[in-house]
Order: sequence, then C-alpha cells, then structure tokens
Amino acid sequence: MEFEGRKKGKSETVEKFVERMKKIQKEAKVALGKAQEEMKKYADKKQKKGKEYKVENLVLLSTKNLK
Repeated sequence: MEFEGRKKGKSETVEKFVERMKKIQKEAKVALGKAQEEMKKYADKKQKKGKEYKVENLVLLSTKNLK
C-alpha cells in the first residue's frame, strides 16, 4: 500500500489563492480602519460637551421628581 503526497501542480494555485486572500484581508482592514476614523470624527462633531464640575462648585439639586 503506497501513499501519494499532494501533486505539485495544485499547490502553486493554492499558494496564489492564499496570497490573494491575505492581500484582500489587509486591504479590508485598512478600509475598515479608515471608515472607523471617519465615523468617530463625525460622531465627535455632533457630540456636545458637558459641563465640568469641580469639588468647590455649588450645585442646585431638584427633588421635584423624586419619590
């Protein structure tokens, strides 16, 4: 009983396919990174800055809606 390894002709096409997939994956990561940066920039523009309180500040609290 003999065991035959993979044929050499097919391994080249598999290697090319793997290289293409790696290249596509890198491009997709770059594109997603750019999209993420743009979305963050847009969200930061729309966001309002909140008031900053310090320990010494006096704040008026309303108990009108408390039960």
